Amino acid sequence: MKEFDLEELAAFDGKEGDPVYVAHAGKVYDVSGSKLWKQGLHMRRHKAGADLTTDIQAAPHGPEMLDRYPQVGVLKERAASDAQMPEFLERLFKRVPMFRRHPHPMTVHFPIVFMLFTTVFNLLYLATGHRPFEVTALHCLGAGLLFTPVVILTGLLTWWINYMARPMKAVNIKLPASLALFVVGLILFTWRMARPDVLDRLAGPGFVYLVLVLSLAPMVILIGWFGAQLTFPFEKE
Repeated sequence: MKEFDLEELAAFDGKEGDPVYVAHAGKVYDVSGSKLWKQGLHMRRHKAGADLTTDIQAAPHGPEMLDRYPQVGVLKERAASDAQMPEFLERLFKRVPMFRRHPHPMTVHFPIVFMLFTTVFNLLYLATGHRPFEVTALHCLGAGLLFTPVVILTGLLTWWINYMARPMKAVNIKLPASLALFVVGLILFTWRMARPDVLDRLAGPGFVYLVLVLSLAPMVILIGWFGAQLTFPFEKE
């Protein structure tokens, strides 16, 4: 059967009338006859002309769905992304496939929630004067700082494994925004530990502190938005 490398496979992306090919476990299938692959995009997230071996592990169905379609070729042995992966990681992912895709999604929710609610609880404190709200905000900030480096590292690992670290707009925005979020959070945490009453007077340093607290929310929203774009790409009409 015809042998494809990843560059050759990418040409069969279903656009402008081209056939729709996908690969799984070294086999290349023609799924042009599926209505779910119209225009080369499946469920608004999986693109044709790609190796979906990893993606199917996280799908609600198994690879048996591909048996309905004709096999038109095979992937060249060294073309798969795993060929460039360290041997110990390849063994790990074969033993525990969950580690390939899930560490980042599992951890990313923590800094999103904690950093966002740092802003929320500080605003509740300013609105009510109830000190426990401000203390809760500090605890949320500390937890957000704890998880943010973990999320950055798992994000880089996922980007490397599943996207071969290729340049991507979402990653180019998420990574510096995440680093900025961590730096701002660290400044706020250090400042609050040194000055527990920093928010008691909204003038001078207190105002600057509040502005930094408020900046956490849009940074989190920005990071979350572009992270979602990787999972559920937005289609323009």
